[in-house]
Amino acid sequence: MSYVTIHGKARLLAPALLAVALAACSGKDDSAPAAAAGTPASPAATPAEPAVSAKVQSMGTDQLRDSASTALRENRMYAPAGDNAMEYYLALRDKLPDDAAVKSALTDLQPYTLIAAEQSLAREDFPEAQRLVALIEKVDPSAPALPRLKQGITRGMEVAVKRTQEETDKVKKDAENRAKQLVEQQRLAQQQAAEASAAQQLAARQEAARKESERLEAERQAAAKREADARAAAQQVAAAPKPAAVAPTLRAVSTPAPRYPADALRSGTSGEVLVELTIGTDGSVTDARVLRANPPRVFDREALNAVRRWRFEPISSPTTTRRTLAFQPNQ
Repeated sequence: MSYVTIHGKARLLAPALLAVALAACSGKDDSAPAAAAGTPASPAATPAEPAVSAKVQSMGTDQLRDSASTALRENRMYAPAGDNAMEYYLALRDKLPDDAAVKSALTDLQPYTLIAAEQSLAREDFPEAQRLVALIEKVDPSAPALPRLKQGITRGMEVAVKRTQEETDKVKKDAENRAKQLVEQQRLAQQQAAEASAAQQLAARQEAARKESERLEAERQAAAKREADARAAAQQVAAAPKPAAVAPTLRAVSTPAPRYPADALRSGTSGEVLVELTIGTDGSVTDARVLRANPPRVFDREALNAVRRWRFEPISSPTTTRRTLAFQPNQ
C-alpha cells in the first residue's frame, strides 16, 4: 500500500476526532496564552528526552515512510514512544521539510495527540503528557493548546507533589502519634506494674506484721498460762498439809546455821524461811526449795545455802522433809 493511500485513510478518520479535540480546546485557548505569558514554564514541564527518539531520527526516508504506514495501520498514532506515526512523520519532515503530504499527515495526527495529552494529564501520567506535548510542540510550536497543557502539567505536578507531601506528612504524623501512644501505653503499663508491685510489697509487709503480732500474742498467752500454772501450783503447795514428822531413823549429822544477810542484820530485820529438802540415801541434801518466806526474798538464798550443806545419817531410801529456819538479829 502506498504512502498516499495510507495518508488518505488517515484523513478520512481525522474529522470526527478533530472536532472533539477542537471542542476540548475551545474556550480555553484564548486565555491560556495570556496566563502562560506571565507564568514561566516549570523546569518539570520540559521533557528531558527529545520529542523524536534518536533511533527514529537515524532511519532513512523510505524506512520512515514504511514505519509510518505500519504505525497508522496498527493505530499507533502517537504511542508507544519511539514507535509511532507522529515521530516517524516528524523525522520525515526534518528530512523533507517541503513535503506537503508529511505536513498534512502531521496536521491530521495532532488532534489525536492533543486528546491523548489531555487524557494523560487527567490521569496524572505527567511523563506521558510531557512526551505528547513535546510532539505537539515540535509539530507546531505556536499551537494554541500548548501553554494551557504546559501550565496544566506544571500545576498538576505541583498538586501531585503537594498531595504526596501532605500524604507523607500525614503518614509521618500518624506514625508519630502512634509512637507517642505506644510510649504512653508503655509508661502506663510500667506505672501500673510499679503500683501492683508496691501493693504486693505492702500486702506482704502487712501479712508479716500480722503473723508477728499473732506470734507475740501467742507467746504472751503462753507466758501468762505458765505464770498462772506456777501460781496455782504454789497455792496448792501452800495449801497442802504439812508432811508427817521425820522418821526417827532420820538423824542429822551436821546442820550448820545459815549466814545472816548483812543488809538484814544492819537493819535489824528478822524472819523465817520454810524449806523443803530431799535427803538422799547417803545422807546428803539432793534438793531444796523455799516453800514460804517471811519477809519474801530476804533470807531465801542463805537458807538454801545452809540446808544444802546439811548432812544426815545414811537412810534406806530418799526422804523429803521440811524445816523452818529462823533468823533473829540478836541470836
